[in-house]
Amino acid sequence: MVTLLRNVKVQGISTSMRCQFLDPSKHVFHLATDKLNFGAVNMWFLLNPPGKATIHVENVDEFKWLNSSYCPVLRQLESAAMKNYYFKADHTTTLSSGASNLKYRNPKYLSMLNHLRFCLPQVYPKLDKILFLDDDIVVQKDLTGLWAVDLHEKVNGAVETCGESFHRFDEYLNFSNPHIARNCDPNACGWAYGMNTFDLKEWKKKDITGIYHKWQNMAIVRNLTQYTLGTWHFYGLTHPLQKSWHVLGLGYNPSLDRAEIDNAAVVHYNGNMKPWLELAMTKYRGYWTKYIKYVHPHLRSCKLSE
Repeated sequence: MVTLLRNVKVQGISTSMRCQFLDPSKHVFHLATDKLNFGAVNMWFLLNPPGKATIHVENVDEFKWLNSSYCPVLRQLESAAMKNYYFKADHTTTLSSGASNLKYRNPKYLSMLNHLRFCLPQVYPKLDKILFLDDDIVVQKDLTGLWAVDLHEKVNGAVETCGESFHRFDEYLNFSNPHIARNCDPNACGWAYGMNTFDLKEWKKKDITGIYHKWQNMAIVRNLTQYTLGTWHFYGLTHPLQKSWHVLGLGYNPSLDRAEIDNAAVVHYNGNMKPWLELAMTKYRGYWTKYIKYVHPHLRSCKLSE
């Protein structure tokens, strides 16, 4: 599911997303989901209205322009080669030889909702700036200050991921491919999805969606499945945000600095150990569970432990 917020804009919303805004009446959450979940999402917010904030839910299956003729990734997602890449077990002869690529073989990349972020100006043509938040984040502090950040004519504002446990481009892109080698610096920092500011005016001016379609077309022709990740489509167009805005790794890294987590505006449970699952890391789970209303009948049926 995709969530987008006017004055602040977002991807994905669930009970894990908790936001504190100084004046909620000035905010509109735009949510895009599929036809399977459209009714349930609408009903949830009818029964649990978000105070003075406004919720706008849309069904992505009703976007008539979103078809394989317009969007190459749809053709790619439907291909046999892509499904084999994500679902067949015979890619490698040993577990260790496939471990480094395991993250990028997650079947979630087959969901069009995961790629809808590259069509934001088409989905919301009247918006000029958005804040994008994933569904596995907790907002701990007011995010108003992000609107004062000068992106210096860049399209994407994001925290860079060049720490010890993260990657530069040469660690997850194949630079033996000439198309990648010609267009990227192998020493460039990657950057994080999960909390991003997007300037949609610059997006349109620089035709980011067109660039995305170009690389997806190339992926189809050359079977370059790495292009589906999409992280590097904003290469050279990303302005680094201060790391205190967004701390990642609560879903897989047991060695995070607790002070950095406490001081972060947003904490992100990226990884497999989501706080609502039994395999969640106990030391981080409280940053999410403290917002759960355990008396709510629907949440009680989820059997979440206090």
